[in-house]
Amino acid sequence: MVELLLPNPDRTLTTYRLSGTPIPFEKHAASDFPRIAYAAAHVVADPLASNDPWLNPAIDWDTTLKFRHRLWDLGLGVAEAMDTAQRGMGLTWTDAQELIRRAQAEARGRSDALIAYGAGTDHLVPGPNVTVDDVIRAYEEQVGFVEGQGGRVILMASRALVVAAKSPDDYARVYGRILSQVKQPVILHWLGEMFDPALEGYWGRATHDEAMDVCLDVIAAHADKVDGIKISLLSKEKEIAMRRRLPAGVRMYTGDDFNYAELIAGDEQGHSDALLGIFDAIAPAASAALAALGRGSDNEFFELLEPTVPLSRHIFQAPTRFYKTGVVFLAYLNGLQDHFTMIGGQQSTRSLQHLSELFRLADKARVLADPALAAERMKRVLAVHGVV
Repeated sequence: MVELLLPNPDRTLTTYRLSGTPIPFEKHAASDFPRIAYAAAHVVADPLASNDPWLNPAIDWDTTLKFRHRLWDLGLGVAEAMDTAQRGMGLTWTDAQELIRRAQAEARGRSDALIAYGAGTDHLVPGPNVTVDDVIRAYEEQVGFVEGQGGRVILMASRALVVAAKSPDDYARVYGRILSQVKQPVILHWLGEMFDPALEGYWGRATHDEAMDVCLDVIAAHADKVDGIKISLLSKEKEIAMRRRLPAGVRMYTGDDFNYAELIAGDEQGHSDALLGIFDAIAPAASAALAALGRGSDNEFFELLEPTVPLSRHIFQAPTRFYKTGVVFLAYLNGLQDHFTMIGGQQSTRSLQHLSELFRLADKARVLADPALAAERMKRVLAVHGVV
């Protein structure tokens, strides 16, 4: 039996015995699933590079791209160059361009590669002199790059727009201009302030309910250019309310890492597809659950996916913007990368207590692929923190 010492909230150490039976890695095709499911994928840092980690990201491209193939093998799509990849939080637009180029080249080599790319304005530094026209030009540059690579666009929220906009009309103007030009329908991305505090007040309104009205008006005016919208507000009630108001043919992609199981399952009035950061961390479980749903086995879907929800809620707990540390930590525990190092030094944003509870919850969710390897790697992290 695999066991190790883990710290408790009262600063004591207790032996923890792993009990979870890992969910096996089984290949699936996206056509096996009754929902479209994107995993927002992280990038793998290069810990051996000579660089300034806070200033100049160093990326292990081979391991990063290998991880994308793993997601495709499981039938999941890849939401590329998103916030899970530390976009605007360590990954610069220059780095994102290289990531998009490389990922699109890999996708071209497969017939089953579902992928879409984040396009935003993160190369434009928000400030009092930035205008709405500057925001439009910044969006046009990034959308043009993605489309120039032959990629599909996920239109990300803009920090610069929050500062430049004077009213909801400015949001309507910016989105109307960009949507009128795109070559194929895009996925909109409304990222809440819990994920990025700089996005508070998005859509020019103080409350989410008021902002939802503005967003829905934008979608309704350009429904033929909107495949769907991902909202990340961590509120199933708000997502369901918005889902029921979307124009026919426009999808809701859940970004709710707290309630995704029930939102994907849906109700008598509809369901959500998925574009989730947690699917990076729990990919085999997500794939198996979606395949079960495709077979009509709702019970198996919930049996596989519901145990991952406490893990996800822990990873995405406040400050939610630090969730990426938990995602990368699980990749390390599962042998998908050889180190627990992140661009920007973000491995330091969660405490040892947080990582220890993550380990326990991952075991209970059955997402530790090799318990012995995971325990050995957890012990290394504990030792760095003085627990031996």
